Amino acid sequence: MVIPTYNEADNIREIVGRLRAAVPEAGILVADDNSPDGTGRIADELAAADDQIQVLHRPGKQGLGAAYIAGFRWAGEHGYDVVVEMDADGSHAPEELPRLLNALRSADVTIGSRWVPGGKVLNWPKYRHGVSRGGNLYVRMALRMPVRDATAGFRAYRMTALNKIDLGAIASQGYCFQVDLTWQASQAGLHIIEVPITFVERERGKSKMSSKIVYEAYWRVTAWGVRSRLDGLLRRKR
Repeated sequence: MVIPTYNEADNIREIVGRLRAAVPEAGILVADDNSPDGTGRIADELAAADDQIQVLHRPGKQGLGAAYIAGFRWAGEHGYDVVVEMDADGSHAPEELPRLLNALRSADVTIGSRWVPGGKVLNWPKYRHGVSRGGNLYVRMALRMPVRDATAGFRAYRMTALNKIDLGAIASQGYCFQVDLTWQASQAGLHIIEVPITFVERERGKSKMSSKIVYEAYWRVTAWGVRSRLDGLLRRKR
């Protein structure tokens, strides 16, 4: 379990406790970007009391994508076969993790999806629904990729699948990282399964979503879609 954190002192104890109860055999890596609110210190206290919890201290806020990639590499170096992404703010219920792991038996990647039948979102304002649904529709149209929730951040990967992706080529930060990694997995021919989940808006702390994150996703997805179509035209001409 890779959990990136930045100023999640109000949430980290609870989410780690729920994870340990939901999947007791899982190892947990908290990747903290030198949170000013002391999240890293709290994570160290949890790790000191539990051998299955580790902390990766990073020098500063470098973005969600960089934190996950650092966590993936750490997991690979320490011999893990499966890596899971999950937010620290309580939006992703640890109790739903066993269903993602069970689905991974017949897949390379499983995504906890809000926008497949059975998926739900609680406590979001209408504009957030619109941004997420509209953004995912645009991703499907631009990239011709059938994944319905490419921006989802609750996922499980086989390490063999991650090894087929050039993580060093992923430059996206923020939530566009999730689209980027989904696109790379799709291009690599990996089998992706979406599992319906209930996403709950955070109760404590501040959301990291911003207009800058939305803009980054829009222009990157547009560029990938244009490049993909041009590559297809060139292949047909040959």
